Amino acid sequence: MQKHKEMDELFSIKQRFGIIGNSEPLNRAIEMAVRVAATDLTVLVSGESGVGKEFFPQIIHSYSARKHGKYIAVNCGAIPEGTIDSELFGHERGSFTGAVEARKGYFEEADGGTIFLDEVAELPLSTQARLLRVLQSGEFMRVGSSKIQKTNVRVVAATNVDLAQAIAEGRFREDLYYRLGTVPIVVPALRQRKDDIYLLFRKFASDVSVRYKMPAISLDEGARHLLENHYWKGNIRQLKNVAEQISAIEEARLITEPILRKYLPAAGTGQAAMVMGGPGESDFADERELLYKILFDLKSDMNDIKRMLIELGGGYAPHSAEPQPQPSAPVSALLQPHSHYVREAQETIGEEVFDEPAKPLSKEEKLREEIVRALRHNGGKRKEAAKELFMSERTLYRKINELNIDVKNL
Repeated sequence: MQKHKEMDELFSIKQRFGIIGNSEPLNRAIEMAVRVAATDLTVLVSGESGVGKEFFPQIIHSYSARKHGKYIAVNCGAIPEGTIDSELFGHERGSFTGAVEARKGYFEEADGGTIFLDEVAELPLSTQARLLRVLQSGEFMRVGSSKIQKTNVRVVAATNVDLAQAIAEGRFREDLYYRLGTVPIVVPALRQRKDDIYLLFRKFASDVSVRYKMPAISLDEGARHLLENHYWKGNIRQLKNVAEQISAIEEARLITEPILRKYLPAAGTGQAAMVMGGPGESDFADERELLYKILFDLKSDMNDIKRMLIELGGGYAPHSAEPQPQPSAPVSALLQPHSHYVREAQETIGEEVFDEPAKPLSKEEKLREEIVRALRHNGGKRKEAAKELFMSERTLYRKINELNIDVKNL
């Protein structure tokens, strides 16, 4: 009877927060979040990027005595280093250039409630010292003030970084780690939830079907086996991306193994290739994924140019004898070192790839092109661009400055 009641409660929690899956590691993480919610202990949620760590602080807050207080989620990796102290702890008027009036920080605003610090490993060491003081005594000072203030906040933190390694490298305080990790909750990677992969894929495909009023895709047995045995480096976020791509691009609604394989970054089942092939295999998979993206974008750009010329009455037709527009040198230069991938991608998308002689790009130039393309693709939204590039917003912000990328004029 008790077991049945616990299962009903677990099902209710999943429905409430939109969590899909029945795997044992996932259920165990949810149960731990519910149990610790009744206390005021600090919780550290860890797990790879894209596993859904953001649901657990919401569960903890909703099932705690603080549920009627404020819940504030802060992405520490998205706030520039120069302003993070002001955002978290507030500032006094005139404390720095642009501080025209006093402002409360998140710890002051969340008094009596819960604050969720996502990507906590991205905090600068000076901010880590301030956070440690809050956790130890509930005390903080606004930037530019000498007045000590008190706050009663429950802290839940999350990270996809190996904090033990960060401590060894001097990037994270050991004393803060032990304060944050009073209760550790580990969210399993998607490959550890093999039975949930197909359920999640069906949900994402169904969402696309409803949103765009099209028939939902389904998988045959071979495609399902491939799906469930893929490594899923990007976890749920990557799975959703693949489901949406296939739903939008493929005309066939029954997806076979060869069709699905085109949308996966590495051949084979994934895990064996990633583990046994060494770090080089992962790099090649990433290059191929980037290459496919460039070619699909190029195909779209070419079609747009053709339509524009036809509309302008330039006499250009898709199959005319006139020379076709050439891609820009940076794209050709990026594709040149990977001709074997180009040939493979040509077969995949059925389009010609134009090769132009160009100087090979440096690592920095390639990274700059990749960042600029992601920013353009997402309308300049850094948060979405960072997700597409599989990096934190703080890292993206730093790279934009280092590479002198003018975001306003993209």
